[in-house]
Amino acid sequence: MGLDDKIKNAAQDIAGKAKEAIGKATDNDKLEAEGKADQVKAEAKKTGEDVKDTFK
Repeated sequence: MGLDDKIKNAAQDIAGKAKEAIGKATDNDKLEAEGKADQVKAEAKKTGEDVKDTFK
């Protein structure tokens, strides 16, 4: 996994956590769900890149 990909995945995860927290604080279920979805996407990308790195 390239450093650029790691940074993008970390940024997406952090943004997702922020969205989730803001959604919880403002009682906005949609924003909270978007934040959780962003975190799941970031984790899936990280896992995919880890698998690629394992087979290199």
